[in-house]
Amino acid sequence: MNHVRFDTDADAKLAALRRTKLVAAAALALCVLVFALAKSFEGAYPWLGFVAAFAEAATIGGLADWYAVVALFRRPLGLPIPHTAIIPENQNRIADNLGRFIEVNFLAPEPVREKLAEVDFSALVADWLADAERAAGLSRFVVRLVPQTLAAVEQSGLRGFVTSRMLDEVEKVPLAPLAAELLSALTDDRRHQRLFDEFTRVIGRFLNDEEALSAMREKIREELPSLFNLFRADAYLLKKIVASAGTLLEEVRADPDHPMRAEFDRFAQGFIERLRTSKQYARRAEQLKRDFLARPEMKALAGNMWESLRLFIEQDARAENSLIRAHLANMFVEVGRHLAGDAQIRADMNQGFVVALSSFVDSQKSGVSKFIADQVKRWDLAQLTRLIEMNIGRDLQYIRFNGMIIGGLAGIVLYTAERLFLVN
Repeated sequence: MNHVRFDTDADAKLAALRRTKLVAAAALALCVLVFALAKSFEGAYPWLGFVAAFAEAATIGGLADWYAVVALFRRPLGLPIPHTAIIPENQNRIADNLGRFIEVNFLAPEPVREKLAEVDFSALVADWLADAERAAGLSRFVVRLVPQTLAAVEQSGLRGFVTSRMLDEVEKVPLAPLAAELLSALTDDRRHQRLFDEFTRVIGRFLNDEEALSAMREKIREELPSLFNLFRADAYLLKKIVASAGTLLEEVRADPDHPMRAEFDRFAQGFIERLRTSKQYARRAEQLKRDFLARPEMKALAGNMWESLRLFIEQDARAENSLIRAHLANMFVEVGRHLAGDAQIRADMNQGFVVALSSFVDSQKSGVSKFIADQVKRWDLAQLTRLIEMNIGRDLQYIRFNGMIIGGLAGIVLYTAERLFLVN
């Protein structure tokens, strides 16, 4: 049995109720006294018949309304009269009806949405995040959760699952079309020509490298007949090759419209087109991707990346001047400021809040109704009756006053009609 919680002004309400009851009882007693006196002197003063009629009917009306008011809360005079003590006898039914009433009238989807739409949730979020102190506090809270989150991921096996799923998803991506799109983006603004320039510079450095030239000369000497070597033909040929190649490379680098650049353009476009359309290229690319992903080094690399990331985050989270915490705090402040200045995003967020919260209320309203009903059913019956009477009993006492007045007026009307139409 749960105890009912009373308001802080419960004593004042109870005192006011008692005063009103006392006044109503005094008014009823006055009606009885007036009736008795009027009837006693009616023979000497006939006009007192009207007073007696008023007092008599007022007494009857007051008693009837007293009975009606008392019957709501308890049995009048303790008598087991049917259909009395209505509230105590129907506590469970009242509880169920109250729960359903709140569910139907207060938690219906339309009123809930209308009320939620009045709240600017996004402005509250923006103001909260834009405050640097609050943003710093939120970032500290988030950073404190990171080590526990990482530990939970480790213990749950989620790390292996995520790594495996990532590799599986990468394997599903067609490599040839993706490579074609990347290369196409590279060639759209002729950035591939920069690669070509870099390639020519690498060749130029190679031609000026003594070890490379020595190796080339040795290769030429092996291919030439011995007679030519007697006349140092290898050195002559190498010199001519290097000079010609160097001149060609200089011309290519200096001329943006050089034929070799155009040839490189055609090669690049043709290669991109084959990546897009050739089934043979697609099969080769997929086989290359599968072979690459199947290598144990890939799984080891993923594990090492995770371990390095985890160690960095844990160390940074413990540091006094945490970089993650500082960046998070700045990010929260920027998000708050950006949100405050973007009316469209705020409107979209508010709409999202309304939809989410109204859906939540709609899904939980039956539970709220049952909770209210169960709480009312568990309330102490005497305290529940006292609570209701304390809050509405004073107004109910005025029904007794009204009953006496209306009854008295009705008594005068009936007495007048009797005197006019029934008395000879």
